[in-house]
Amino acid sequence: MAFKFTEEQLNTLDKSFIVELFLQLQEQNENLSGEIRDLNRKIELLIEQVTLSNKNRFGRSSEKMSDANQICFMEVDGTIVFFNEAEAVSDLDAEEPETLEPVPARKPKSVGKKETDLSGLPVNIITHYMTENELVAEFGENGWKQLPDAISRRYHFIPARVEVDEHHVGVYAGKKDGRIIKAEHPQALLHGSLVSPTLAGAIINGKYVNAVPLYRLEQEFSRYGLTITRQNMANWMIRLGESYLAILYDYLHQKLYDYHVIQADETPVLVNKDGRPAGSKSWMWVYRSGHLYKDKQIVLYDYHKTRNSSHPRDFLKNYSGICVTDGYQVYHKVEKEREDLRIAGCWVHARRKFDEAMNVVPKDQRNKSNAYLVMKQIQAIYREEDKLKEIPSDERLVQRQLVIKPLVDALFVYLKEQEAAVPSTGQLRKAYTYILNQEKYLRVFLEDGEVPLDNNASERAIRGFCIGKKNWQMIDTINGAHSSAIIYSIAETAKANNLKPYDYFVYLLEEIPKHMEDTDRSFLDDLLPWSPKLPDGIRKN
Repeated sequence: MAFKFTEEQLNTLDKSFIVELFLQLQEQNENLSGEIRDLNRKIELLIEQVTLSNKNRFGRSSEKMSDANQICFMEVDGTIVFFNEAEAVSDLDAEEPETLEPVPARKPKSVGKKETDLSGLPVNIITHYMTENELVAEFGENGWKQLPDAISRRYHFIPARVEVDEHHVGVYAGKKDGRIIKAEHPQALLHGSLVSPTLAGAIINGKYVNAVPLYRLEQEFSRYGLTITRQNMANWMIRLGESYLAILYDYLHQKLYDYHVIQADETPVLVNKDGRPAGSKSWMWVYRSGHLYKDKQIVLYDYHKTRNSSHPRDFLKNYSGICVTDGYQVYHKVEKEREDLRIAGCWVHARRKFDEAMNVVPKDQRNKSNAYLVMKQIQAIYREEDKLKEIPSDERLVQRQLVIKPLVDALFVYLKEQEAAVPSTGQLRKAYTYILNQEKYLRVFLEDGEVPLDNNASERAIRGFCIGKKNWQMIDTINGAHSSAIIYSIAETAKANNLKPYDYFVYLLEEIPKHMEDTDRSFLDDLLPWSPKLPDGIRKN
């Protein structure tokens, strides 16, 4: 129990003792005040974490800003400042409108949508005509004439079915020498296996395109009377990936080096049997051609047990150009080792940090927060960049220098002016630290018209794998992980080039086995997703 002085005791104390006592109490008060500030800051950080956790769990995933007001920039006395667009476009001399009622916006009617949906599908013509006797009874002898048919269309769905292709191969023997030969016939995909290109294509389309786990495919096949276990399917995928599809994967890897700009990202994955304790995290890396290249897109996955810099160093060892990434430091480390490789940053990742900082601010104060103002400035950059999507890269570069560079300059001027007032911990400090550390990389797009503003295309490319990952949770073996990387690569590349993945895989598994003895790999040019020699029906309309 703490000792307390009475008023009578204090009156009897020596002055020097009272001064010393007061100084001690003052020091204790300062220490307690500091501890209270620390505790308050920790409580604020915990509240931020809980708020973000609740938003990630229950909130919308969209990062769009609900406020439609836009930020604009101008130069005032040599300094770039920002202000609301209403201030920029106001005209005090403009005439007042006659009415304040909004004119309803009419959505343009879609002409021929039904015909577009039906185009490219086979048509079964089913006729419904009256007989001669029925017409005579209705109109009398020669009392009618034929008008153009009334046509109505309906989709006719044919459920999947399984048939057996039984190959009867002619066998012949010479009467004189007994020499035996067989008629030409397609070789089996896998020795001793019942798998065919169409069956393999169905499994690949189910698992790697539609994210259906193998155990559910096993159940589906059993409904068609087929006993195909998930072990069978897993083995087929590994063997087909290694034996055939890897040939095209390696060729696409070489082709990726031809692009001036590529993009990269990575996502964690669990592999059950990789020689490490259960639950050890592995990584699936993705590399793709820059998304501003509309044609001939390539998406490649690359599996590794770790996330260190040796993997991008090896994958990009023969690449010269610009690679767009998030702020992960391993890419910057590889860039420092190379003179012919440059890393560009992602503005979405920079903006996302401020979105997280804004979401921990009370709703009624968000529009006045520092994070909100920064996000509005980034929104202005995106608004101007969006206008340049369809123009050539050289023109895009000119416009970026004229219009967007001043916006970027203004943003970083603002950030550096405000940095001193930002708390030393918390989401806003993380956002400031990230964007200021990334400034060098975030400015690269201003120097090259082929560099995209962000790395969203890589995130979209890896989304199919992430959706599948949620369904099957983990890959069983390292071989399975490598084969999955190969198959996912070809599936995503097919989708990016507007192909039908199932038909494309069937065609690949029919054609590649024919060339296994070839030393010249030029036949792969005819199998590339953009090849004009692909059969009709593989490309979507």
